[in-house]
Amino acid sequence: MSHALTLTAVFTPDEEGWTMAQLAEWPAVVTCGHTVEEAREMLLDAAHEMIASYREEGRDIPIGDGHAEPLTIDFAA
Repeated sequence: MSHALTLTAVFTPDEEGWTMAQLAEWPAVVTCGHTVEEAREMLLDAAHEMIASYREEGRDIPIGDGHAEPLTIDFAA
């Protein structure tokens, strides 16, 4: 049986031209690529690998227990 889950992908460029990709709801799934498209493909692959690993170990997939909220950080200019 197939299931679908919609998660939030966060893409962050670094100083060396790479794009870091991470799932907001599942921060353990993180990777990077030369472009956003490559990082997206790598992120999907990493998520599938993590899900397969959890299933092989008979563990529940740890998604859905967190939450997101805006956070204001004061800093000196």
